[in-house]
Amino acid sequence: MSLRHIAVLAVFPLLLSACDRLGIADPAREAAQKEADARATGSACRHAGRAIEDCYALNPDAARSAVYAGWKEMNDYMRENKIENVKPEIAHNAPVADENASASESASASASASASGKSKK
Repeated sequence: MSLRHIAVLAVFPLLLSACDRLGIADPAREAAQKEADARATGSACRHAGRAIEDCYALNPDAARSAVYAGWKEMNDYMRENKIENVKPEIAHNAPVADENASASESASASASASASGKSKK
């Protein structure tokens, strides 16, 4: 073997080691990441005291089997260690929507009032 062949063989593994940085999709890695996310979602739902059905409804894109596995795993852990539920302290989204609606109504009312004021001048 020549020195050139040895150099090429020495550099070749270095070139292959950076394949994950090229942005080439790895289906197995993506599937594992989605499963881990769904399990974490299930665990978080159980820790917050949500029923499994609520967790499914709030996360329709997550795999149900993985969400259930995470929920059950956290349920068992919480029972073994006598951990209580952590109630969410953030208000639900419904009042926020009402605030946005009232803000847009007041903005449209002030806009129409200023428009009618300009027409009277």
